[in-house]
Amino acid sequence: MNKQELFEQIKKKRSFLCVGLDTDLNKIPKHMLIEDDPESSIFNFNKAIVDATAPYVVAYKPNLAFYECYGSDGWRALERTARYIVDNYPDIFLIADAKRGDIGNTSTMYAKAFLQRMPFDAITVAPYMGEDSVTPFLQFPGKWAIILALTSNKGSFDFQQRIIDLQLGEKKEEKWEFVYQTVLRKSQTWGTSDNIMYVVGATKAEHLETIRKFVPNHFLLIPGVGAQGGSLQEVAKYGLTNECGLLVNNSRAIIYASDDENFAIVAKTKAMEMQVEMELILLEKNII
Repeated sequence: MNKQELFEQIKKKRSFLCVGLDTDLNKIPKHMLIEDDPESSIFNFNKAIVDATAPYVVAYKPNLAFYECYGSDGWRALERTARYIVDNYPDIFLIADAKRGDIGNTSTMYAKAFLQRMPFDAITVAPYMGEDSVTPFLQFPGKWAIILALTSNKGSFDFQQRIIDLQLGEKKEEKWEFVYQTVLRKSQTWGTSDNIMYVVGATKAEHLETIRKFVPNHFLLIPGVGAQGGSLQEVAKYGLTNECGLLVNNSRAIIYASDDENFAIVAKTKAMEMQVEMELILLEKNII
């Protein structure tokens, strides 16, 4: 899916909501558990959530840790979920939240796994190992690398928000910037706003104004709204572009909103509430 197609979906659904499919067998409703069959338990739960929320959602984001921990059962559930979404809701953007990133030949294999063998539109990528760890994910037309820039976890202060000194120009003029800003600046030379997005945590909304100075036209994937306490209004205030430019993710507050038999209906209601809030924001900013 290219940038224009993604924006068309945002306008059509009047939403920039991404739902994270972080499916934990310890949290899904008990009546959805099938004994000795984690694959079907995960897939059936995902299917119910997807069918209920799809009218309000422009993207789904399975977090691979919640599938890998169940071994081959989890992988089969992931593939079944991805195929189901593509077959039944082909206009929805599908993100593999895998946070991969390794030397070039290894990243090439990761890229083939998720962007060629499986039908994902995008994959989250850790940029720590540099250009050759990211560019293999940029070789597939219509596919995206979503690069970690400024995440919402406490540990982001360990590296991402550390100040580094730069020696720029012939006079070796001293200048500084945060590591996450270096990531934004440097990685733009590897691709374009048509195949690179960035992860920016909603709990770091105060940095979005600065981030937009570095990447004014790129889409940002924003986790942290909902259970983590991020503010949708703050994110929109500083992060919106003329083409929206945001995919705001909500996982737990939607998919685990209820553990009763009506869990899918409750998830639908929560997704619809977010869509309504997003619609008002898009109308206010004259984006739709």
